Amino acid sequence: MGQNMKLIIGNKAYSSWSMRGWLACKQSGLSFEELTVPLFGDDWDHVRESENFAPSGGKVPILWDGETVVWDSLAIIDWLADKTHRDRFWPKDETARGMARSMAAEMHSGYMALRRQCPMNTRKIYEGLSLSDEVKADAARIIELWAQARARFGGGGPFLFGTYGAADIMFAPVVSRFQTYGFRLPGFATSYMQTIIDHEWTAQWLEAAEEEPWVIERLEQPETAKS
Repeated sequence: MGQNMKLIIGNKAYSSWSMRGWLACKQSGLSFEELTVPLFGDDWDHVRESENFAPSGGKVPILWDGETVVWDSLAIIDWLADKTHRDRFWPKDETARGMARSMAAEMHSGYMALRRQCPMNTRKIYEGLSLSDEVKADAARIIELWAQARARFGGGGPFLFGTYGAADIMFAPVVSRFQTYGFRLPGFATSYMQTIIDHEWTAQWLEAAEEEPWVIERLEQPETAKS
């Protein structure tokens, strides 16, 4: 069943949405072919117009499952949950599932200041940065949601809803951002971050990112990190 799946992603060092799609494919347990297309490379404009990218309008990630094409990380999560078993991705408890879905959706549509001012770069660690009030507000909201999820539904394990699932996948790139930009976080959040970083799939992603030859200069020194 899964042998026909192909996931097209961007650079692992920078592409947060690709990370989510890739983690979702790993969580599905299905086999998939992985194709990395360097973002903003010399052939980027040509690649974006190719047949593989046409359905998504040139955005990554994009999942081909035989003749079926699914783009957007949250859609990929739902597609794979339907294809395998929803309990792989979402909590069994109805109340917990409602919160997990809401958190995933809020991550999908929100936190624009954090996303714009603190772009993902897994190969960098900045210290002593001055973060904007808007970024701090986004971070505070995320920490509040993490605290609620862990307190109410995290008793069964170290992840947001106990066991690893869609909510953790959606927030994994945020963990990377918090680490890169030196956010000061409460103890429980630091522990959760370390749990995500230590997860074998996160470790695989970060290791592969370190080995990538591509560099996007404007993401190496974003405005947030300039003195």
